[in-house]
Amino acid sequence: PSLYLGSISFIIGLSSPGNPKDDFQEELVIRPLHSGDIYASFQFRTVWETDFMRGNKVSHYRLFPKSLGQVISKFSVRELHISFTQGYWRTMQWGQPFQPSPPGAELWVWFQDSVTDVDGTWKELTNVLSGIFCASLNFIDSTNTVQPSASFKPLGIGNETDHRFLRYATLPREIVCTENLTPWKKLLPCGSKAGLAVLLKSEKLFHSSFHSQAVHIRPVCQDWQCKTTSWELRQTLNVVFDLHNSAQGKREWSLFKMFSRTLTEACPLASSSKIYIDITDNPQGEQFEVSPATPLLSQAVVLGDRRTFSVYDLTQQITFGTVRSLNLLIRWKSSEGYIHYQPSKDRLRPHLLEMLVQLPPNSVTEVTVQFERALLKWTEYTPDPNHGFYVGSSVISSLVPSIVAMDTNSTRERPLFSSFFPCKEESSYFVRVYTEPLLVNLPTPDFSMPYNVICLTCTVVAVGYGSLYNLLTRSFQIEEPSPGLAKRIANIIRKMRGVPPL
Repeated sequence: PSLYLGSISFIIGLSSPGNPKDDFQEELVIRPLHSGDIYASFQFRTVWETDFMRGNKVSHYRLFPKSLGQVISKFSVRELHISFTQGYWRTMQWGQPFQPSPPGAELWVWFQDSVTDVDGTWKELTNVLSGIFCASLNFIDSTNTVQPSASFKPLGIGNETDHRFLRYATLPREIVCTENLTPWKKLLPCGSKAGLAVLLKSEKLFHSSFHSQAVHIRPVCQDWQCKTTSWELRQTLNVVFDLHNSAQGKREWSLFKMFSRTLTEACPLASSSKIYIDITDNPQGEQFEVSPATPLLSQAVVLGDRRTFSVYDLTQQITFGTVRSLNLLIRWKSSEGYIHYQPSKDRLRPHLLEMLVQLPPNSVTEVTVQFERALLKWTEYTPDPNHGFYVGSSVISSLVPSIVAMDTNSTRERPLFSSFFPCKEESSYFVRVYTEPLLVNLPTPDFSMPYNVICLTCTVVAVGYGSLYNLLTRSFQIEEPSPGLAKRIANIIRKMRGVPPL
């Protein structure tokens, strides 16, 4: 017990004004997208009032991860930006992300002016980062490394733009998995035990439409005169959850539905822990409602647009309520327009896609569906597979406006064919239209080859088995040649006389 108390007093002493100060903040931004999906952006920011660029040796780390601090000191790194992304960001559907990143792995580093062998230092740095993040960064070499001169300016302090100290590389085929997320979470002061990091469950994050995790390290100014320097570490994680797979067609989102967990406390080491929900497109609560409600609102300029957010402060116990658990819920008040989708299961059930849309007059609406071709078992092919496979007709059900009102109460006085057009509203009538079947060409094997193989095999087996069967079952006897006619007549006479035959 005495040793434990002594360690606590030692940590408290390091936070005194005479020692370098550090600060940790965590935020989660949730934005409902126009496509019906949900965009969640995590950001964890650690600022440390120390300066690695002057060669200062740091022996104690409190909030700043020691592994990254040693990398900055050893390789004289001025800025480091690394990201691991799974999926592709759909700009036309989702808008602009907070932190853009390409699919796969991306790494770009600005070295200090004191580095003499930049290429050698870059090679050693990629090997070290490969071990820290459990990635294939060690495959980065001169064949996939470039030196941009305009696209990747330093984001921190300083105006030096000598691209000789910049290295950039990507690995587009890098597969992002739990092995990359686990060391990324270990860099956080509270890990995944408390705060917003408890929501980072790999089973949910990697079953999303888009997932990107990144680490950004840069020097920043402590004051407006920039006389002293601090180091900033930003860990970001952006994820887009698909409405049709995650929400089962319901326009309703919650923390538990997205992450399978709720929040019970903020990170004890965080000076700020907040959740922001973008309500810019829902000023009066006409489209959706957020529960539990919060009176805190905040405005910020994001990508040139002024946005409004509902704020939940996790450092305040009143945020969690009496149940001491926070499960934010976003529920749309109307379900008109988005989509019912039921994914298929191989050899069990087909796809089901239903869309409720309102078409303006004299317009053309085009619906496209992306699919991937797959190989079937040879027993599943139709007798004429080269002709193609048919997809069933689509069904279009519509309420068509009508000038003539239809009285459904007097159906007995009308012809029988009028009963095919039931109607509940006087201003429209119901119509169901079927499209023609869709013919899809799938890759088919050469069925003549199996036929030839079967015929040849059966022939060889029949000939070989028949010959072997004859040798094993047929018996052989020695027979004397039959005597001539004269000899037979003589033997008959000799037999009648009782004399032995010739």
